[in-house]
Amino acid sequence: MCTDDLLLELLPPERIASVTYYARRPGNSYLWPQAARVAVNAGTAEEVLATHPDLVLAGTFTTPATRRLLHELNFALLEVPPANDFDEIRQITRRVGHALERDAQAESLIAGMDATLRSLAQTRPRRAIRVAAWGDGGAIPGRGTLFDAILRAAGGINVAPSNSTTSYTSFDIEQLLAARPDVIAYPSHIGDTPGRNTDVALHPLVMKLYAGRRVAYASALYSCGIPASAEAAVALRESLQAAMGAGS
Repeated sequence: MCTDDLLLELLPPERIASVTYYARRPGNSYLWPQAARVAVNAGTAEEVLATHPDLVLAGTFTTPATRRLLHELNFALLEVPPANDFDEIRQITRRVGHALERDAQAESLIAGMDATLRSLAQTRPRRAIRVAAWGDGGAIPGRGTLFDAILRAAGGINVAPSNSTTSYTSFDIEQLLAARPDVIAYPSHIGDTPGRNTDVALHPLVMKLYAGRRVAYASALYSCGIPASAEAAVALRESLQAAMGAGS
C-alpha cells in the first residue's frame, strides 16, 4: 500500500504499469481515485513478467518468494520499508523519487510536508490534548508508531505507556478509563465489521463517558508514512480541538 501511494504521488498514470489492488480501496489509500486510472495487480511474479516494467517497487512485507524470484530473474527491484515518523518519510520519499528519476517531485512533496509541519508547530495548542487511540480489541498504538508521530505533530500526547517493549500495546476498558485521556480516537473502519473486537472498542460505558469526546481518523492516512501524513496531522488537530470544545 505504501509503495502504491508514493508511486501515484510521484509519477503520472501513463508511466505506471500497475499498482496493487489495495490502492483502489478508500480504506487503504487516500489516492484511490488516481489508482482507478491505473491497472492493478495481486502482487504475483507472473503479473510482473507479463508487463515487463523497468522497475518494481515492493514493500518489505511483500511475499518473500515473489521478491526472491524477481531478484533471480534480474528485475530492477527496490524494496521499500514502512516509514514510522517524518524523518523516515523524508528518507524513503527521496529514495523512491531518485529510483524513479523524479528527485525534484520528491523534494516538492517533502517541502510541502515540512511547511505544514512548521505551521502546526507554530500554532501548537497551549494545552496538549491527551489522546488514546482505541482500536480493535483494545489495541493501542504506542511510541514509535506512525499514529504517535502524527499525534505529536498535531499537538497531542499519547496516553500509551512510554516504557512498553513493543510499538503496540493493549488496554482493557479499566486501563483505558484509568489513563483518563481527554479524547478517544478511533480508526474510521472500526464499525465496518461487527465482532468481539469491535464490541470492546465500542463498549457502552466508553460511549457514555466519552460522549462528544470521540473522534475518527482516516485509516488510509495512518497505514503508511508518506508526505500526506502531515495533512493527517492537520485534520487530527481540528478534530481534537472540536471534541474538546464540544465534549462533556
